[in-house]
Amino acid sequence: MGFTMIEKIIGRNVKKDVCPGDIVTVDVDRVMIHDIFIPFVAEKFEEMGFRELWDPDRVVLIYDHLVPASQVDDTRHFRVGNEFAKKYGMTHVHRSDGICHQLMTEAGYVKPGNIVFGTDSHTTTYGCVGAFSSGIGYTEMAGILGTGQLWVRVPETIKVTVNGKLPDNVASKDIILRLIGDLGADGATYKALEFHGDTIENMTVASRMTMSNMAVEAGAKCALFEADEKTAEYCRITLGEAEKSLAADADASYVREITYRAEELVPVLACPSQVDKIRPVSELEGTQVDQVFIGSCTNGRLEDLMAAAEILKGKKVAPFVKLIVTPASRKIFNEATENGTIKTLVEAGAIVTHPGCGLCCGRTGGILTDGERVVATNNRNFLGRMGTSKVEIYLASPKTAAASAVAGKIVNP
Repeated sequence: MGFTMIEKIIGRNVKKDVCPGDIVTVDVDRVMIHDIFIPFVAEKFEEMGFRELWDPDRVVLIYDHLVPASQVDDTRHFRVGNEFAKKYGMTHVHRSDGICHQLMTEAGYVKPGNIVFGTDSHTTTYGCVGAFSSGIGYTEMAGILGTGQLWVRVPETIKVTVNGKLPDNVASKDIILRLIGDLGADGATYKALEFHGDTIENMTVASRMTMSNMAVEAGAKCALFEADEKTAEYCRITLGEAEKSLAADADASYVREITYRAEELVPVLACPSQVDKIRPVSELEGTQVDQVFIGSCTNGRLEDLMAAAEILKGKKVAPFVKLIVTPASRKIFNEATENGTIKTLVEAGAIVTHPGCGLCCGRTGGILTDGERVVATNNRNFLGRMGTSKVEIYLASPKTAAASAVAGKIVNP
């Protein structure tokens, strides 16, 4: 019997064959701590009695959720983070360079086959380059900082295959939303999602990132894409035999297999206030919107902004509708400025904000109030996520979001 991708990645790390259910201790390749959790990680680290980091070069601290500060206490997180980084010799500190999950791959911290943990549930994102990455709490993070290790249970794997050519108005966001709807919010709990098929092979790394990012919304422990030449170019590496060997075996065993025909997929929305409450956009057309948000670690990449700009070019955002655009990083912001995308968005009436997590996590940059409705490209639509508990959040692709901003109501892109 062959091995799945997650079994191969963990097995290589622990230097023995593993199977689902095995509990093993892995050597961690990299960790990410964001500004919200750094005070708690720092406190727990010293409470545990550690006096030095296991490897300062493998620790990345990113200020993204609380910048720019919107509450007085936010500055405490910056102060504690700065003091911790200085005290323990950390050199990889990003202050307002972008969203943590974008930066971890963009800056080259994560490579195929790595095992990476972060203090944010959407750490599953790095599976887009073939890494085992998952979110953990601050106690687990403190333990890794002191030891460089963490125990894990080897997950079962769900194989997802998508073949065919996607319709022009359907994006990877629509695929992952459809999958979450089919699985349910707990349908992949502590399982690995493994993606296959020629549709997946033809996707950009950015599109794969959208899918691995949202895998956790079905409860997944991780989401994995086989590393290919696109991965190698993105990660600025040469794809060697070690990376190629991590592909799933043809006779690997899966707990479940799901197959889609790309041509049959349609634009969809996640409806308030559950990520797995999926409906086709066509069934919701005409629903009035007050705000549209394009950005986040799910859909704030250059191709997302360009897709929105393509729809908005020469048009104007509907009266009384706010369109907020947040690039996922400074690099993406610069690229979108240089190629004219930002100009197109601004001319259409968009409000472009600094790269960060503000609106998605309900801190800054456009939170809403009772009775308002937003179409957004981020990953969660829970009650109170982007303002009060009486805000309605619909999750969509950048094209659906942009088209809805122009129409002032939900429309098919």
